Amino acid sequence: MTQPNSRAALHAARLAALRGRLSADALDGFVLPLTDEHMSEYVGGYAQRLAWLTGFEGSAGSAAVLADRAAIFTDGRYTLQVREQVSPLDWDYVDVPQDSLAAWLGRAAEAGQRIGYDPWLHTRDQVEAMRAALAERGAALVAVADNPIDAIWTDRPAPSPAKMVRYDEDLAGRSSAAKRADIADWLGERRADAVVLTALDSIAWALNVRGADVAHTPVALSYAIVDADGTTDLFVAPEKVDDALRQHLGNAVRIHDRTAFAAALGGYAGRRIAADPERAVAAIFDALEAGGATVLALRDPVVLAKALKNPAEVAGHRAASVRDGAALTRFLRWVETECPKGGETELSAAARLLAFREETGLLRDTSFDTISATGAHGASPHYRVDDESNARIVPGQLYLVDSGGQYADGTTDVTRVVPIGVPSAEMRDRFTRVLKAHIAVATAIFPDGTTGAQIDAFARRPLWEAGLDFAHGTGHGIGSYLSVHEGPQRIAMPTYAGGGTLEPLRAGMMLSNEPGYYKAGEYGIRIENLLLVVPRAIEGGDPDRRMLAFETLTFAPIERDLIDPALLTAPELSWLNAYHAEVVARIGPVLDGEDRAWLASKCSPVT
Repeated sequence: MTQPNSRAALHAARLAALRGRLSADALDGFVLPLTDEHMSEYVGGYAQRLAWLTGFEGSAGSAAVLADRAAIFTDGRYTLQVREQVSPLDWDYVDVPQDSLAAWLGRAAEAGQRIGYDPWLHTRDQVEAMRAALAERGAALVAVADNPIDAIWTDRPAPSPAKMVRYDEDLAGRSSAAKRADIADWLGERRADAVVLTALDSIAWALNVRGADVAHTPVALSYAIVDADGTTDLFVAPEKVDDALRQHLGNAVRIHDRTAFAAALGGYAGRRIAADPERAVAAIFDALEAGGATVLALRDPVVLAKALKNPAEVAGHRAASVRDGAALTRFLRWVETECPKGGETELSAAARLLAFREETGLLRDTSFDTISATGAHGASPHYRVDDESNARIVPGQLYLVDSGGQYADGTTDVTRVVPIGVPSAEMRDRFTRVLKAHIAVATAIFPDGTTGAQIDAFARRPLWEAGLDFAHGTGHGIGSYLSVHEGPQRIAMPTYAGGGTLEPLRAGMMLSNEPGYYKAGEYGIRIENLLLVVPRAIEGGDPDRRMLAFETLTFAPIERDLIDPALLTAPELSWLNAYHAEVVARIGPVLDGEDRAWLASKCSPVT
């Protein structure tokens, strides 16, 4: 399916303008990722260069532009979406990780060509892979001082002016001073003088601050350098700082203009400075080395600490989950009642869900753009509805809604599927197999040290046995009033994009559990709850072997009209009924009248 002609023409004109700019800059091509100078997954409007150029609105991808051809690179989550949003007349579609941007450049570039890249938008490993591939062709990779997209994007939004604000210690569970002391200890163990923090959620967590610079993710554009004594240099735009923030940060945090960061990297001659090769861009490594620093390529020490939720963060998430589950339950009843009438659309449904969440009085934002997808749109795992794609919700379809809320005490993410009218036997079969996959993960017991890649197979077996599969990971980490996607833990096969699958799961980590099934052109199914990794004592087990399990954190009914009980084993039925009983116990008291009665009916035992 191609774009409407007007939209295709708009992006074709932008591609032509870029090629004109490249020619003026004596470049034969340019590579462009979907990220910002912090290697963020979700980026502010000012950094949405890939969407502006191509029309692609997914959350992961990249592009390469040469004089006579261009390619866009996406993973299996966006196979359908990229074809709907990006014109095949101008762009080749390249699937990753089966192929890569570097490998494509190595095939497409010609000897003597100069391919540009922005060193503030790529990691050093990415740069070296592209450089090596181009060298094989006799071509060169060239760093640009000014991004050519910015030169032609005349109405490019300015970065957000929103304030950086304090995050209460009662919700954070630990003071910023204690967190920075841990970072100092980490530096001491590695004989390092300082560490550069570039990931926005790492800075937010370490300093107990939040912001509003990225849609759906409460972070502020900034950099931080933490010294071995725990004192910190914070680089942030002056207009984001007020007296309340200065008082919160204290004298141990020195505040500088964000524009001073690049120059500051040159002031560490003779010192050992740590930087994360996955989260710090190539320009940072280049500047540190040019200034005479010895750079230690080490993972950001906040990454794992942030993933291991403390009691206050877990308690906050539990409260947010009940609040959010009640809002979702009210919405699911609304869908069942109103959508079969044929007057609702994907956009109107998303607006109604937002209204239910807003009625809690505590919603700060959604945690991502709600995936409100009916019929064939549900087969695109990361479908994003807009005015052009908005479809009417009508009988005979499955309606999939993947959504979440940002509350001061927690970040939520949950997916449910509702039949509009009577579902087909195939829909019930596929849904039940996805449910079996979901239960297999939810009930898994595993030794400490098990990786997400190993757990992923638990989810796929019920689908594999029927010759089915899904082309995305089974689970991602999640933050505490931070990013809805948080590493380092994931539940995914190593072949799927995103990495992190070899990270051992540890008690205190939170992850999603979201297996699915997608039938192109017809429907999509996904069942998603959030999980907490917890210790599990096994009676009679080896006392020296620490075992772990998952505790389900999300509570909302799973559609009983889509379940074929004959496909469920007795233990699976037991889990489903116990889960629904807990949904009623936790969510029921928050609901009133007809909503509570509907929930009780939806959660009655399945036999």
